[in-house]
Amino acid sequence: MSDAIKHECGIALIRLKKPLEFYKEKYGTAFYGVNKMYLMMEKQHNRGQDGAGFASIKLDMDPGERYISRQRSVAQQPIQDIFAQINGRINDLMAENSDKKDDVAWQKKNVPYIGELLMGHVRYGTFGKNSVESVHPFLRQNNWMHRNLIVAGNFNMTNVSTLFKKLVSLGQHPKEQADTITVMEKIGHFLDDEVAKLYKKLKKEGFNKQQASPQIAERLKVEKILKRASKDWDGGYAMAGLLGHGDAFVLRDPAGIRPAYYFENDEIAVVASERPVIQTAFDVAFNDVQELEPGCALIVKKSGKLSIKRVLKPLTRKACSFERIYFSRGSDAEIYEERKQLGRLLMPEVLKSINHDTKNTVFSFIPNTAETSFYGMVEAAQDELNKQKKNEILASKETLDDEALNAILSRKLRTEKIAIKDAKLRTFITEDSSRDDLVAHVYDVTYGVVKPEDTLVIIDDSIVRGTTLKKSIIKMMARLDPKKIVVVSSAPQIRYPDCYGIDMARLEDFIAFRAAISLLQDRGLSDTVQDVYKKCKAQVDLKDKDVKNFVKEIYAPFTDVEISSKIAELLSDDTVQPEVEIIYQTVDNLHKACPKNLGDWYFTGNYPTDGGHRVVNRAFINYVEGNSERAY
Repeated sequence: MSDAIKHECGIALIRLKKPLEFYKEKYGTAFYGVNKMYLMMEKQHNRGQDGAGFASIKLDMDPGERYISRQRSVAQQPIQDIFAQINGRINDLMAENSDKKDDVAWQKKNVPYIGELLMGHVRYGTFGKNSVESVHPFLRQNNWMHRNLIVAGNFNMTNVSTLFKKLVSLGQHPKEQADTITVMEKIGHFLDDEVAKLYKKLKKEGFNKQQASPQIAERLKVEKILKRASKDWDGGYAMAGLLGHGDAFVLRDPAGIRPAYYFENDEIAVVASERPVIQTAFDVAFNDVQELEPGCALIVKKSGKLSIKRVLKPLTRKACSFERIYFSRGSDAEIYEERKQLGRLLMPEVLKSINHDTKNTVFSFIPNTAETSFYGMVEAAQDELNKQKKNEILASKETLDDEALNAILSRKLRTEKIAIKDAKLRTFITEDSSRDDLVAHVYDVTYGVVKPEDTLVIIDDSIVRGTTLKKSIIKMMARLDPKKIVVVSSAPQIRYPDCYGIDMARLEDFIAFRAAISLLQDRGLSDTVQDVYKKCKAQVDLKDKDVKNFVKEIYAPFTDVEISSKIAELLSDDTVQPEVEIIYQTVDNLHKACPKNLGDWYFTGNYPTDGGHRVVNRAFINYVEGNSERAY
């Protein structure tokens, strides 16, 4: 993506089902779980680079022995920083006790971080300060082992203020009004309540406090706690948690907005945000890794038994399509094919744009995430070239000699690497004019491969703000002096804010929104802005289920092509001599390419939860009022 946007987080959970001695004997180390967690977190580095966290729980420790460890970091390389600290402590302890290198029982009692339950998290901070206090996992401590709760998630809630008020009404005093704290305290409240009820029941059965503890661990119904806690949540989430005595869970939102995958055998149970992470870390096949269904919780009891429980009634499945277009690792077999298909489906419009003149067209991509869709586009272009060759041969087969035939057959598609990002260049100057000049040179260009009669077609996976295109990429491509520049987006026009964990919150940031506003002004329809504003304001006090997305009316007077043409105009200026055209993917083709991920609210405004409609209206009110605050 040429416009960098911050995206959702990644979770990883490991439950070792065997004693640590088993892993020492089979894999040569009792630190097997720690090593696998490092690998899983690094394989999800694409999902979060602002911070990372790790937590572990040791099972069956005696009172007075430490059984929970946690490490978090906001260093420049947070995952490496965490495990450098973990390894440093482990190595120091083992160096001081070299006679214990094969004594797994001693290691479990004395070495931090090794345990049977491990959780990892990589974070992109969508807003707020990127301090270590904001980094998952979060820990809710208690002297009762069962009431210790560790939570990490890939999520955002749209109704945090409502959830916060409910906590206060329950008699709590949360330390801040943040969705992570609010969610953890909500789970914690019902965990406390369930433990208290179980203890009261066990007491009547004749158990004393010490005898009740293992009974609570066995009888605790995690799905019941989650059902009560999540009843009023509105958002997209994959929420992972560990309980101090050894239960673990992952809960996925009922619309399936955020992803979660799992694998189990007789040695381990493991969960991650992406399928290839599990495939690579544990060397298992595609079909061995299962997707956690929307509204379900994966629960691993202290005994090691894994079960899938229906916690929330599923909504219409609206798994995030941006996962497929951009955020997820392209090494997933399904995602790789979907991204190629996105490129293929764009080719008919590209052919119209270049008048089917593949001879005088150079195809390229903007590094690096658009590379896969580029391959799909090129395959479709090659099909077109083969068709052209066949037609030429058939049309002149009576007079065709060997030289002419070879000339036709030797024609190749022209693909080049045009844009090269200089990763070492940092825009450290804050003064606007100087900074803009630096931004314009973040990308470099390959000279000598484009002729003046050529059209340059370059694909990006999505165009959000258009800032980098306007200030850098289009100007850079214009230096090659092509006849025409066609910028192709494998995603449709991004028109509406996201509120489920991606950092796309302000309408005025979107080039498609700015284009629609500009078109309203051009055509004397500026009153539409105030009309929509009044409709949005009239809904402020309505319940979420009664709120409608009136921001759609901003786009309603125009076709997709008209908005794309205005975007091309806004992204060009007098210094750009070639004609510039912008081609976007259609929503219908997006659904064809990604049939399992139909969440498209940022393109269509069709939000999968009621809270989304309130967020988009608030975003529009903020825009009109000049309020830079977030809409959620």
